[in-house]
Amino acid sequence: MTVETQPQFHVLAVDDSVLDRKLIERLLKTSSYQVTTVDSGTKALEFLGIQDENSENAASVSPHHQEVEVNLIITDYCMPGITGYDLLKKVKESSSLRDIPVVIMSSENIPSRISRCMEEGADEFFLKPVQLSDVSRLKPHILKKSVKCQDENQNQNKSVTTISSPTNNVSGNKRKATDDGICSERIRTRYSAGPVTIV
Repeated sequence: MTVETQPQFHVLAVDDSVLDRKLIERLLKTSSYQVTTVDSGTKALEFLGIQDENSENAASVSPHHQEVEVNLIITDYCMPGITGYDLLKKVKESSSLRDIPVVIMSSENIPSRISRCMEEGADEFFLKPVQLSDVSRLKPHILKKSVKCQDENQNQNKSVTTISSPTNNVSGNKRKATDDGICSERIRTRYSAGPVTIV
């Protein structure tokens, strides 16, 4: 008798509130995620290996960070020092980390804040307190990243003699995903400034 096990996805949870951090950790572990918690945006950047060189656009990967794959980042919006929004921006600016889904949490329902985060590349915006039903909405974002990484790996394995523009890569990836029989509904576009659903 063989037991089939699903891969355990690793989530980095960032919140300066001990209570909220423990709650999200418990919810994630209940849903079979491996969890690393940190109490600040600065510690999250250190864990991810991003060095902030005191410049707005200077986010680079530190040579001293541990190689731990993070499948998703869930962060509080309002924290002292580096906010969740700042963390989101730095992750999306990093060429090696930009594909990691980022979910923002906040206890304040401010539409302009939600829109700003979604426009910057956040995959979800949860209102606190986070509930188990919210956590169940995380897996599609992780799986979407996995499909995207598989597509990129397949594209890298093909012998290519020309360098194409980023716009060609986007349409090529979508076509490739459809050609390989991957359901087109799994490939979602990023949220724009359109309506945002909050549960």
